[in-house]
Amino acid sequence: MRIATRSGTHLTVLAVLGMTHLLNDMMQSLIPAAYPILKETYALDFVQIGMITMTFQIAGAMLQPVIGMATDRYPAPYSPVVGMMFTLSGLVSLAFAHSYAIILVSVTLIGIGSSIFHPEATRMARYAAGGRQGLAQGIFQVGGQAGGALGPVFAALIVVPWGQPSLAWFAVTALLAMMLLTWIGSKQRQMSADFVAMRARGKKSTQGPRHAPLTIGTGLVVLTFLMFAKNAYGESFRSFYTFYLMERFGLSIPSSQIMLFIFLLAAAVGVLIGGIAGDRIGRYRIIWISVLGPLPLTLILPYADLFWTGVLTVMINLIMASAFASILIYAMDLLPNRIGLIGGLFYGLNFGLGGIAAAFLGVLAESYGVDTVYRICSFLPLAGLLAWFLPRIDESAET
Repeated sequence: MRIATRSGTHLTVLAVLGMTHLLNDMMQSLIPAAYPILKETYALDFVQIGMITMTFQIAGAMLQPVIGMATDRYPAPYSPVVGMMFTLSGLVSLAFAHSYAIILVSVTLIGIGSSIFHPEATRMARYAAGGRQGLAQGIFQVGGQAGGALGPVFAALIVVPWGQPSLAWFAVTALLAMMLLTWIGSKQRQMSADFVAMRARGKKSTQGPRHAPLTIGTGLVVLTFLMFAKNAYGESFRSFYTFYLMERFGLSIPSSQIMLFIFLLAAAVGVLIGGIAGDRIGRYRIIWISVLGPLPLTLILPYADLFWTGVLTVMINLIMASAFASILIYAMDLLPNRIGLIGGLFYGLNFGLGGIAAAFLGVLAESYGVDTVYRICSFLPLAGLLAWFLPRIDESAET
């Protein structure tokens, strides 16, 4: 069955990929969404909360580039199914964890599952994109962002009322994801053949344009710093926003979880808008707008009341999240024959850099309070000035 549009874009595959990304990241997001319960049950401090995030995200970061390099040489279309098995085991283990050590082991398993899922799934999104790379990455990533946003909702509706063991109920979503990923794996050969044929029709090398080592190195280093600043700010919300809302405005756990859901949902919208806009106006412009644009809003946020806190956080995340599709595609254009490596590296950066930031912010929150964390983080978008050093590559060479 041919499921490509006139532009060579396989929308059905992209939609299913987005759904599996939604399920994967929804299960991951249950970890920070459950922090208020775990903190109360096990009398954890903010340093320990930060360590849980760091453990989970470092586990998800270390393997991704390695797996990406391996699948560049030896494609493994069914490897995401294996990754989902790790996520399933970690989720069930977390549901019945009875100590802080078991919590750390559980989140490590979930992190490993994500490290196996992302590189090959990113390759499939690249193959299925045809001539609309921004749209494809937007669809794939909007699934992940939407899944991340659903975690706090399920925590408020299910985990808070029913307790920690209810996390095991979400194992059914892992089984559903495994079935969808098995179907996607069966399509990879077709997707790969269509991708190569499309580039051949466009008289482009299947290896893509070659860039000088200095251009590649400079681009990847700058993109890494931009990703760190973006993730550090985002992690301050994923790990500590609910505590900030409860301490400063007296919100209940369910109310603060809904506010977190709204914040994360804005990211889902942002990545899709950013991906589509990148196809139209270029990756370079989108990166500039998304990483530096939120600065005035982040500076105001720590001094806003509850209503404007909600408005500002949505606007900030909407703009900031629009960068990721463009950053990923920009990196793929630098190394077009290393799709798995780039996918593993930059999704790994999302986990690893976010985990390091979470641990550091946890120490700050414990020592100086959550309010101080948000005042310090408000200056992070200044790192967007580093976009000045991004090499200007020929985006017309994209496919």
